[in-house]
Amino acid sequence: MYTRLAAARPFFLLAGPNVIESQDHCLRMADAICTITNSLNIEFVFKASFDKANRTALSSPRGPGLDEGVRILERVRDQVGVPIITDIHEPGQATAVAEVADILQIPAFLCRQTDLLTAAAKTGRVLHIKKGQWCDASVMKAAADKVRAAGNSDVIVCERGTQFGYGDLIFDPRNLAWLREAGGLVSADVTHSLQQPGGRISADGDRAAGGLRELIPSIARTAAAAGVDGLFVEVHDNPDASLCDAPTQWPLWHCRALLEECAGIAAASRWRQTDAYTGSEAAAK
Repeated sequence: MYTRLAAARPFFLLAGPNVIESQDHCLRMADAICTITNSLNIEFVFKASFDKANRTALSSPRGPGLDEGVRILERVRDQVGVPIITDIHEPGQATAVAEVADILQIPAFLCRQTDLLTAAAKTGRVLHIKKGQWCDASVMKAAADKVRAAGNSDVIVCERGTQFGYGDLIFDPRNLAWLREAGGLVSADVTHSLQQPGGRISADGDRAAGGLRELIPSIARTAAAAGVDGLFVEVHDNPDASLCDAPTQWPLWHCRALLEECAGIAAASRWRQTDAYTGSEAAAK
């Protein structure tokens, strides 16, 4: 799997609804996104979480849980024929989830949890580690080193925004270069980078994360131009009704247009040519 992702052009795509809402919804979303990515020759991995253990409010929907969630993801993998990425939050979840998921995702809040990283690494699956919102990019090299020390070198490190004050995030494109120092592939979480943590009151009166959906294309274009290996985009067929992070879900009906544009930008960039801006003045001419 890691070899396929490393070779993906113009980039690989990790996409799907934030949380598993139902088996039918996951199947429909996976099939719809797969149809788009197949037509654009983009490597696609379906994403949905069986448990959102880090919701702002206690009453917020978390998903179906481990057993039912893994069963649904297995059905998506087998019926639609796509690889799977999903989060784990505890070391004890790693082995069971690895039986179905091709990529284990480490949430940003947990990117320094040694036991979690080690347990995930020992499954032999690709690891997708999100940079903590409070972390310098250099922290991700330490996280990747923990994984490699456990015998697994298949690591993707992910930029997902940096805390800016108490209720906002900023997307710093410099991190897309600095994360290369971790020694793995680099992805950009376009949608979560535009969260405003705890920034709104939900319909039932609970505190919930806000977000800036209208800026998703700008961040996606920036990441494609900067030369990420992969884009992470949460996509929904009814974003405002999403059970998790509705303000930063990208509409399914705009997915093709966004990917086409980003693919064109990535193709125009010289970032894959490691010697594009090195050498003598004569060579540059």
